[in-house]
Amino acid sequence: MENEIALPPPAFRAANPGPLGLAGFGLTTVVLSCVNAGILAPAAVAAVVPLAFAYGGVAQLIAGVLEFKTGNTFGMVAFTSYGLFWWWFAFMKWTVGAGWLQTPPASAVAVTLLMWGVFTFLLWIVSFRLSRGVWSIFLLLWITFFFLAGGDFGYLIGSWSCGKIGGYFGLLTGIDAILVAFIEVLNATAGRIVISLGQPLIRN
Repeated sequence: MENEIALPPPAFRAANPGPLGLAGFGLTTVVLSCVNAGILAPAAVAAVVPLAFAYGGVAQLIAGVLEFKTGNTFGMVAFTSYGLFWWWFAFMKWTVGAGWLQTPPASAVAVTLLMWGVFTFLLWIVSFRLSRGVWSIFLLLWITFFFLAGGDFGYLIGSWSCGKIGGYFGLLTGIDAILVAFIEVLNATAGRIVISLGQPLIRN
């Protein structure tokens, strides 16, 4: 009718890309960590490689790009970086397995993992200003990287390889990331804080 008042379109509300990135990271980390911890046989890496490309890699890259659009520098750097970490791992296993590249020396892989540990440690310092849930993920992750690096360097703690210990820390890290992703999805779906991720340890 002519006298009807046109209602404005509903305001667009962007979704939070963080849970997608955390889920992609967490699920892939759990599966690979089962191999590193000795729960799954080394042959199970063949299942991890496509998972690292498809979910650990692509999902985090998508999340990183979307975090860029929201103005979240930390999320953009973290998700993009760890998405490309999974691509590095997958490309390394793929190219070596196909015979395109020689197997890299364990020391080279160890140094790479060590540098990822340093990078993660620096992000962990920044995460003191984020929720305690996110802070705990980065805490466990830099510990995981350092132990995995120690494993490739050949270090032992008692009769345990540092790499195996890193595998168990990786399991904790992946499970933690999945739980944080679940809590964020739950809170967003409910439209309220159902489960709190904890206040930042350092507030601005």
